Amino acid sequence: MKVAAIQHDIEWEDAVATRKRLIPLVAQAVAGGARLIALTEMYATGFSMHPERVAEHEGGPNEQFLIDQAREHGCWLVGSIAQWSGDGSAEGKARNVAVLAGPDGAVHRYAKIHPFSYAGEDERYDAGTEFVTVDVEGLRVSLFVCYDLRFADEFWALAADTDLYVVVANWPEPRREHWRTLLRARAIENQAYVLGANRVGTVKDLAHAGDSAIIDPLGRTLVEASLGEAVLVADVSAQHVTEVRRTLPFLRDRRS
Repeated sequence: MKVAAIQHDIEWEDAVATRKRLIPLVAQAVAGGARLIALTEMYATGFSMHPERVAEHEGGPNEQFLIDQAREHGCWLVGSIAQWSGDGSAEGKARNVAVLAGPDGAVHRYAKIHPFSYAGEDERYDAGTEFVTVDVEGLRVSLFVCYDLRFADEFWALAADTDLYVVVANWPEPRREHWRTLLRARAIENQAYVLGANRVGTVKDLAHAGDSAIIDPLGRTLVEASLGEAVLVADVSAQHVTEVRRTLPFLRDRRS
């Protein structure tokens, strides 16, 4: 299966403008044969700590965009969105939710388990509590969001049932080597593919370097980008994951 990471800029807190700029990039990924396409963290608004301005109800316009694009192109599309939790009331906290839309209109949601306290995300957004792994046409895909990448045990917990980890992010340029290193580490230690989709562009004085990549179960970078907008496409295979784990049976030696 071909999968794609779309590395894109975001119009700050302007979802309408950002969704418009993403339409041709999604079409480019589809034209490249991608069946699963990843956008970034809070893909439409940027990593805003003002949920009162950017959060939406489930089924809101940013989620609907994913659903509509997935249906139109007959593919799978994922990106994270600020969404109100519980009954949808704006009186409570929102959550940072990776929404995966399928070609048949089905929606799967993973709420970020590790809000980024360094930026105060934990004060404005509730933490998720449940992992999400989805069978995408025979490929077992586990979803994570940005800061989750630093917590290896969360990835370990899903390794036996995961072929591909998808990490959508707004990872900043000052810590770009952390991002690049951790993506490869998660692939190597879990013997699975890792797709990291990170944004580019500057918010106030904070730059985002991108460095989106797709990495194979042996830690080899199949495709990567740097500073500009880019559409990365690579082939992944559940059979290859199985073969790597059979040939190098390291996971069975892990102690819980």
